[in-house]
Amino acid sequence: MIAYQLGDSLYVNVTNRCTNNCTFCIRRTSSGVGGYNLWLQEEPSVEEMLEAIGDPGRFKEVVFCGYGEPLMRVDEVIQAARALKEKYRIPIRIDTNGQANLIHGRNVVPELAGLVDTISISLNAENAEKYQSVSHSRYGAAAYQAVLDFAREGKKYIPRVVLTVVDVPEVDIEASRRIAGDLGVELRVRHYDPHL
Repeated sequence: MIAYQLGDSLYVNVTNRCTNNCTFCIRRTSSGVGGYNLWLQEEPSVEEMLEAIGDPGRFKEVVFCGYGEPLMRVDEVIQAARALKEKYRIPIRIDTNGQANLIHGRNVVPELAGLVDTISISLNAENAEKYQSVSHSRYGAAAYQAVLDFAREGKKYIPRVVLTVVDVPEVDIEASRRIAGDLGVELRVRHYDPHL
Protein backbone atom coordinates (compact mmCIF):
# COMPACT_ATOMS: atom_id res chain seq x y z
CA MET A 1 0.00 0.00 0.00
CA ILE A 2 1.34 3.42 -0.98
CA ALA A 3 -0.93 5.85 0.91
CA TYR A 4 -2.92 5.08 4.04
CA GLN A 5 -4.73 6.96 6.78
CA LEU A 6 -3.85 6.84 10.47
CA GLY A 7 -5.86 9.25 12.60
CA ASP A 8 -6.20 12.51 10.71
CA SER A 9 -2.89 12.14 8.85
CA LEU A 10 -2.22 10.59 5.45
CA TYR A 11 0.94 8.47 5.34
CA VAL A 12 2.96 7.78 2.21
CA ASN A 13 4.89 4.51 2.02
CA VAL A 14 8.01 5.45 0.06
CA THR A 15 10.26 2.39 0.43
CA ASN A 16 10.83 -0.77 2.43
CA ARG A 17 14.61 -0.27 2.43
CA CYS A 18 16.32 0.93 5.62
CA THR A 19 19.86 1.43 6.88
CA ASN A 20 18.85 0.25 10.36
CA ASN A 21 17.52 -3.03 11.70
CA CYS A 22 16.06 -1.81 15.00
CA THR A 23 15.27 -4.36 17.69
CA PHE A 24 11.89 -2.71 18.36
CA CYS A 25 10.90 -2.14 14.72
CA ILE A 26 7.33 -3.11 13.93
CA ARG A 27 8.63 -4.77 10.74
CA ARG A 28 9.93 -7.62 12.91
CA THR A 29 6.47 -8.60 14.14
CA SER A 30 3.93 -7.29 11.63
CA SER A 31 3.32 -6.75 7.93
CA GLY A 32 2.08 -3.22 8.55
CA VAL A 33 0.15 -0.88 10.83
CA GLY A 34 -3.53 -0.11 11.26
CA GLY A 35 -4.50 -3.20 9.29
CA TYR A 36 -2.59 -2.02 6.19
CA ASN A 37 -0.04 -4.33 4.56
CA LEU A 38 2.96 -2.08 3.93
CA TRP A 39 5.35 -4.48 2.20
CA LEU A 40 5.75 -2.99 -1.26
CA GLN A 41 6.05 -5.14 -4.38
CA GLU A 42 8.07 -2.27 -5.88
CA GLU A 43 8.88 1.28 -4.90
CA PRO A 44 6.32 3.79 -6.16
CA SER A 45 7.24 6.49 -8.65
CA VAL A 46 6.56 10.13 -7.80
CA GLU A 47 3.51 9.96 -10.06
CA GLU A 48 2.23 6.85 -8.27
CA MET A 49 2.72 8.51 -4.88
CA LEU A 50 0.79 11.60 -5.98
CA GLU A 51 -1.98 9.49 -7.48
CA ALA A 52 -2.30 7.48 -4.27
CA ILE A 53 -2.39 10.69 -2.20
CA GLY A 54 -5.03 12.34 -4.38
CA ASP A 55 -6.51 15.49 -2.83
CA PRO A 56 -5.15 15.52 0.74
CA GLY A 57 -7.36 18.43 1.80
CA ARG A 58 -9.28 16.48 4.43
CA PHE A 59 -6.08 15.54 6.30
CA LYS A 60 -4.11 17.64 8.76
CA GLU A 61 -0.81 16.61 7.15
CA VAL A 62 0.89 14.29 4.69
CA VAL A 63 3.62 12.15 6.25
CA PHE A 64 6.40 10.64 4.16
CA CYS A 65 7.53 7.60 6.08
CA GLY A 66 7.27 4.13 4.70
CA TYR A 67 7.97 0.70 5.97
CA GLY A 68 11.59 1.72 5.70
CA GLU A 69 13.65 4.92 5.53
CA PRO A 70 11.89 7.45 3.23
CA LEU A 71 14.99 9.57 2.65
CA MET A 72 16.67 6.63 0.93
CA ARG A 73 14.64 8.20 -1.92
CA VAL A 74 15.22 11.84 -1.04
CA ASP A 75 14.90 13.11 -4.62
CA GLU A 76 11.51 11.46 -5.08
CA VAL A 77 10.28 12.71 -1.69
CA ILE A 78 11.35 16.25 -2.61
CA GLN A 79 9.59 16.07 -5.98
CA ALA A 80 6.37 14.76 -4.43
CA ALA A 81 6.49 17.29 -1.57
CA ARG A 82 7.03 20.16 -4.02
CA ALA A 83 4.05 19.07 -6.12
CA LEU A 84 1.86 18.85 -3.01
CA LYS A 85 2.95 22.25 -1.72
CA GLU A 86 2.35 23.90 -5.07
CA LYS A 87 -1.15 22.50 -5.46
CA TYR A 88 -2.49 22.08 -1.91
CA ARG A 89 -0.27 23.93 0.61
CA ILE A 90 -0.75 21.01 3.01
CA PRO A 91 1.63 20.58 5.97
CA ILE A 92 4.25 17.91 5.27
CA ARG A 93 6.13 15.77 7.77
CA ILE A 94 8.93 13.29 7.23
CA ASP A 95 9.59 10.43 9.66
CA THR A 96 13.26 9.49 9.29
CA ASN A 97 16.14 7.72 10.98
CA GLY A 98 18.28 10.82 10.39
CA GLN A 99 20.94 9.06 8.31
CA ALA A 100 20.14 10.68 4.95
CA ASN A 101 23.40 12.63 4.82
CA LEU A 102 25.36 9.40 5.28
CA ILE A 103 23.21 7.63 2.70
CA HIS A 104 23.69 10.30 0.03
CA GLY A 105 27.14 11.62 0.93
CA ARG A 106 25.88 15.20 1.06
CA ASN A 107 23.86 17.48 3.31
CA VAL A 108 20.31 16.99 2.01
CA VAL A 109 18.60 19.07 4.71
CA PRO A 110 18.74 22.42 2.84
CA GLU A 111 16.92 20.72 -0.05
CA LEU A 112 13.94 20.15 2.28
CA ALA A 113 13.61 23.85 3.17
CA GLY A 114 10.23 25.32 2.31
CA LEU A 115 8.79 21.86 1.60
CA VAL A 116 8.86 20.12 4.97
CA ASP A 117 7.07 21.60 8.00
CA THR A 118 8.03 18.93 10.53
CA ILE A 119 10.78 16.35 10.59
CA SER A 120 10.60 13.52 13.10
CA ILE A 121 13.97 11.87 13.68
CA SER A 122 14.47 8.56 15.49
CA LEU A 123 17.07 9.27 18.16
CA ASN A 124 16.55 5.74 19.55
CA ALA A 125 19.09 6.04 22.40
CA GLU A 126 21.10 8.44 24.50
CA ASN A 127 24.59 7.49 23.29
CA ALA A 128 26.34 5.96 20.29
CA GLU A 129 27.02 2.57 21.82
CA LYS A 130 23.44 2.04 22.90
CA TYR A 131 22.18 3.44 19.59
CA GLN A 132 24.09 0.79 17.69
CA SER A 133 22.98 -1.96 20.07
CA VAL A 134 19.29 -1.19 19.44
CA SER A 135 19.45 0.19 15.87
CA HIS A 136 22.04 -2.06 14.22
CA SER A 137 22.88 0.61 11.64
CA ARG A 138 24.90 -0.40 8.60
CA TYR A 139 27.00 2.71 9.34
CA GLY A 140 28.11 1.47 12.74
CA ALA A 141 29.50 4.03 15.16
CA ALA A 142 29.14 6.89 12.65
CA ALA A 143 25.34 6.65 12.63
CA TYR A 144 24.58 8.22 16.00
CA GLN A 145 26.62 11.37 15.40
CA ALA A 146 25.02 11.64 11.96
CA VAL A 147 21.57 11.60 13.60
CA LEU A 148 22.55 14.42 15.98
CA ASP A 149 24.09 16.43 13.12
CA PHE A 150 20.96 15.90 11.03
CA ALA A 151 18.84 17.33 13.86
CA ARG A 152 21.16 20.35 14.15
CA GLU A 153 20.89 20.97 10.43
CA GLY A 154 17.14 20.48 10.59
CA LYS A 155 16.85 23.35 13.07
CA LYS A 156 18.29 25.68 10.43
CA TYR A 157 15.82 24.82 7.67
CA ILE A 158 12.70 23.13 9.03
CA PRO A 159 10.16 24.83 11.30
CA ARG A 160 9.63 21.88 13.66
CA VAL A 161 12.21 19.22 14.53
CA VAL A 162 11.25 16.33 16.81
CA LEU A 163 13.50 13.59 18.14
CA THR A 164 11.81 10.33 19.10
CA VAL A 165 12.67 7.43 21.36
CA VAL A 166 10.75 4.26 22.11
CA ASP A 167 9.90 3.46 25.72
CA VAL A 168 11.87 0.22 25.89
CA PRO A 169 13.79 -0.57 29.10
CA GLU A 170 17.27 -0.11 27.63
CA VAL A 171 16.63 3.53 26.61
CA ASP A 172 17.20 6.33 29.16
CA ILE A 173 14.28 8.67 28.46
CA GLU A 174 15.50 11.51 30.68
CA ALA A 175 18.98 11.49 29.14
CA SER A 176 17.34 11.56 25.71
CA ARG A 177 15.20 14.50 26.83
CA ARG A 178 18.36 16.39 27.83
CA ILE A 179 19.91 15.73 24.42
CA ALA A 180 16.83 17.11 22.69
CA GLY A 181 16.90 20.14 25.00
CA ASP A 182 20.57 20.77 24.24
CA LEU A 183 19.78 20.66 20.52
CA GLY A 184 16.78 22.97 20.99
CA VAL A 185 14.30 20.46 19.58
CA GLU A 186 11.33 18.51 20.91
CA LEU A 187 11.39 14.96 22.25
CA ARG A 188 8.52 12.57 21.71
CA VAL A 189 8.41 9.25 23.53
CA ARG A 190 6.73 6.54 21.47
CA HIS A 191 5.10 3.58 23.15
CA TYR A 192 6.44 0.22 22.07
CA ASP A 193 3.65 -2.00 20.84
CA PRO A 194 4.81 -4.95 18.72
CA HIS A 195 1.24 -5.62 17.60
CA LEU A 196 0.22 -2.30 16.00
